[in-house]
Amino acid sequence: MNAPAVTEKAAPRSERSQSRRLAGWREHHGWSAAASLRRLGGRPLGTLMTVAVLGLALSLPLAFYLLLANVQSMGNALGQNPAISVFLKPDPAGAQANLLAGELRGRTDVAAVAVKTPQQGLDELANLQGFSGAVHALDDANPLPWVLVVQPKAGLDAPAVDALVEALRGERAVELVQDSSQWRQRLDALLGVGHRVVLVLAALLALAALLVVGNTVRTDIASRSEEIGVLMLLGASRAFVRRPYLYAGVWYGLFGGVLASLLALAIELALAGPAAELDRAYGGSLSLGALPWWLLLAVPLASAVLGWIGARLVSARQLRKAA
Repeated sequence: MNAPAVTEKAAPRSERSQSRRLAGWREHHGWSAAASLRRLGGRPLGTLMTVAVLGLALSLPLAFYLLLANVQSMGNALGQNPAISVFLKPDPAGAQANLLAGELRGRTDVAAVAVKTPQQGLDELANLQGFSGAVHALDDANPLPWVLVVQPKAGLDAPAVDALVEALRGERAVELVQDSSQWRQRLDALLGVGHRVVLVLAALLALAALLVVGNTVRTDIASRSEEIGVLMLLGASRAFVRRPYLYAGVWYGLFGGVLASLLALAIELALAGPAAELDRAYGGSLSLGALPWWLLLAVPLASAVLGWIGARLVSARQLRKAA
């Protein structure tokens, strides 16, 4: 008859004990975070040097990413769906040009076809610097051919564009086909290599940041080996002893990531003037961009995680040796 009463009293006692342990766990986390931050502030020169190394290392991938993103943006602005120039055989009346243009407009892989007369080509040539004198020296006969400017349909891949170019070259009235999409394919290939380089560089520098934090925490633990030994003799667990050093790694990583984001913003500001001049030179069509805000926020968080991992690996090994 008394067993249920004992159970009812034991349950609240167990809940209170668990609540006290949880409160103590939270209190020690707060103390560890504050104590590790005060410890970093107690040696400002060493902390500043470690944070500076982390910030410089992590800012390099951001700078390369910014450069590649703007090169890709320039490529999109200057060569998105580049046109194909089709030079026709001599035809003074232009009947072949109009007939072929009508046939091409009916193709599913062609978005638009513009017919450029020899006189329009001559006028464009006269407007180019250094060619006006040569154009005026020509006789009345215009030597330029009719030209069709073929715009491929948006979204066509490289093999489809190549197939269109081969079809144009097979036309009887065509003398020459100039495909301007090859430079874009080469640019895309170079950008692909650049993105892979940025990923490899980011991985290597992240590993370097992890090693820097780990070595710094290892030195800190070694300098407090006697204090750690006393705590463990008094019955402190490894997790209890390790916690302040884990927070030190988090602080190192967080501050290094913040510095890296600030350096990336400084690089953007330094390049803003030349980028604006370049954009104006191309009539405002380049639309050069900046680093996305989510990336600037993600770098400090990711760096803090790296700092925690480095501190966790080193502190676990050092405490095993101390035990």
